[in-house]
Amino acid sequence: MQYRRLGTSGLQLSALSFGAWVTFGKQVGRGEARELLALAHDRGVNFFDNAETYNNGVAEQVMGDVLADLRFPRDSYCVSSKVFFGAVDKPLPTQRGLSRKHVMEACTQALQRLRVDYLDLYFCHRPDPDTPIAETVMAMDTLVRQGKVLYWGTSEWPAEAIHEAHRIARENHLYAPVMEQPQYNLLHRERVEEEYAPLYAAYGMGTTIWSPLGSGLLSGKYNDGVPVDSRLAQPDYAWLRESVLGKGDERLRKVRALQPIADELGGSLAQLSIAWCLLNPHVSTVMLGASRREQLEQNLGALEVLPKLDATLAQRIRTIVEAA
Repeated sequence: MQYRRLGTSGLQLSALSFGAWVTFGKQVGRGEARELLALAHDRGVNFFDNAETYNNGVAEQVMGDVLADLRFPRDSYCVSSKVFFGAVDKPLPTQRGLSRKHVMEACTQALQRLRVDYLDLYFCHRPDPDTPIAETVMAMDTLVRQGKVLYWGTSEWPAEAIHEAHRIARENHLYAPVMEQPQYNLLHRERVEEEYAPLYAAYGMGTTIWSPLGSGLLSGKYNDGVPVDSRLAQPDYAWLRESVLGKGDERLRKVRALQPIADELGGSLAQLSIAWCLLNPHVSTVMLGASRREQLEQNLGALEVLPKLDATLAQRIRTIVEAA
């Protein structure tokens, strides 16, 4: 395993991490989750990502039970949660958002579900138009000073809102956001590479990127249709299916054109796609999602492909994905 600093902080995260979105509590029960987390930790993964909204808190409960059962030394791994959407189907106004009340209470609930005394990373899952940014920054500062959170950050916030959070923190001597958790992959690049570019130098922010495989599209699994046991085949994720596959055949055409490069490198398309994300020096960690052991095994193999991705191959890849 390789390790990277979370931006300019002193925290070193494994280059590949493991997240529970969609899978834990739905496709993955406690038995499978135990096997996946044990494999990941054994391979050097030290960051496990979660959120209050993932299966309405069940994903955190499953992860917490498994972490307690496996008895990893607490100082050997990092665990996260995210706050915004709430943990019930129809949240009341005080059960969602980034108000001081919900931020504080959601943190307490996440600690209980994950069965830990503190969160290493705590994310504001989306911007909240109904709450002043200053209120959220102050709430996060309180949690850090209480020792319940070590590092706080944002997820899918516009750059201007992140700038504002840093201004508020600086002027009031508060803890500022350390990281962003954006989507980033070969087919989704603009925010990380362009919009956030000023943030890295100005504030030393790191990124814990999600969906490196574009919800499976960049693994090639949808090249010949949607498998019945896949995420996009789940009735609850019809919205995701449209988002991933898009309209027409353009995205699939690009994915198919990448396959020969993966073959040249002796790896899978998934490994190529994950390794490509790690070429970006501002990516602190690439979060993997898996529902089966063999899937996680293969994705962890992206580190073997990474050294083979030279400048020439990187340019070939860019030419494919940037083609009209």
